[in-house]
Amino acid sequence: MTAAKISDFINHDLPDLSWTRDFYEWMHAHPELSLQEENTARFITEKLREFDCQITTGIGGHGITAVFTNGKGPNVLMRADFDALPVTENTGLPYASTHDGVMHACGHDAHTTALIALCAVLDARRDVWSGTFTALFQPAEEVTQGASNMITDGLAKAIPTPEVCLGQHIVAGAPETIMSAPGPVLAACDTITVELFGKSAHGSQPHESIDPTYLAALIVVRLQGIVGREVSPSDFAVVTVGTLSSGHTNNTIPESATLVLNCRFYDTAVRDKTYAAIERVIRGECVASGCVKDPIITYSAHGELTDNDADVFYHVRPIFDEVFGDKSIDAEPWTASEDFSEIPRHFGVPYLFWTVGVTEQEVWESGTDIPGNHSPLFHPTAGSVKAAEKAAIAATLSYLWKDEVTAAGPR
Repeated sequence: MTAAKISDFINHDLPDLSWTRDFYEWMHAHPELSLQEENTARFITEKLREFDCQITTGIGGHGITAVFTNGKGPNVLMRADFDALPVTENTGLPYASTHDGVMHACGHDAHTTALIALCAVLDARRDVWSGTFTALFQPAEEVTQGASNMITDGLAKAIPTPEVCLGQHIVAGAPETIMSAPGPVLAACDTITVELFGKSAHGSQPHESIDPTYLAALIVVRLQGIVGREVSPSDFAVVTVGTLSSGHTNNTIPESATLVLNCRFYDTAVRDKTYAAIERVIRGECVASGCVKDPIITYSAHGELTDNDADVFYHVRPIFDEVFGDKSIDAEPWTASEDFSEIPRHFGVPYLFWTVGVTEQEVWESGTDIPGNHSPLFHPTAGSVKAAEKAAIAATLSYLWKDEVTAAGPR
């Protein structure tokens, strides 16, 4: 009964949200890189000031929270990120990026639009919900610093402790589909930087050197065997060498080389086993090459596993099914990573993170040349942005819908 009422409200009785299209297009046209989102934060804050909520700005840099209170009931938090990427846009859109070399190529503009739309609905229609809602607008997701920066800067003091956290991400997929699942849905990740130290010599005298370029090449080859030979085929792991830098001239063997690895997993035990193997290979090859100085191995850009709580999934999914019908489908695990889960982990509360398909129908059906996240061609259809708005409203009202809160008794 509750699902049907929420669906009827969302599909037939929402306040006017036509203005959110202009909001989205402004966001898309004015992207800002991670840790530099000053104008974006100002734009979001100006809109929030139109609502009856408690706003806190400047948390962990440019982070923003807006707390809406409306009587007794659950305490729900939803997060959206708003930083952009160093990508040159090639969409040809009339509202394309006005900042050279910077683009909302990952869809954070749509995430923010969906959350601001949810804020507008909760502000205008306090008659249909009860409880407390926190909108959290997070910067610096792309460099996996935003969530931790906000936490370190006193997020817990700025907002009431939530009981459940929600988040979403747009992806390449059939337009307006809402994809959700319990358990691991996004990978854990780390960047591993490896500094190798050899012995420099003239290029004509390799016998006088300990060649770090040759050493780095051997390590790259050996690393590729870890997933294939040490990780079970039933498990998931990625070890990618994204950077290999060594030397500056053709006739000099350098004294050092650097590798930068990107690693992803759905299971922490698999992660730990793989990292032990990576370090074993690196150190073993250094010994085999006769290095006199140990390698330096540094871990950074850590992203926790996004592991949806089953109870939250089974609470929200019926509402998605009612609102979106056959466009509410099961999600497959995504190999990308997110720092969203750091927020509910900090508060010790369960969470749900879902994805929204945004590809044009004919492009999706073609099955080829489908722009994905971080592509200079990536952008959502207008209908998909609206679907993200509805998904945010649906998931939040699954907890705050007044009839449901009243039936559960006072809180």
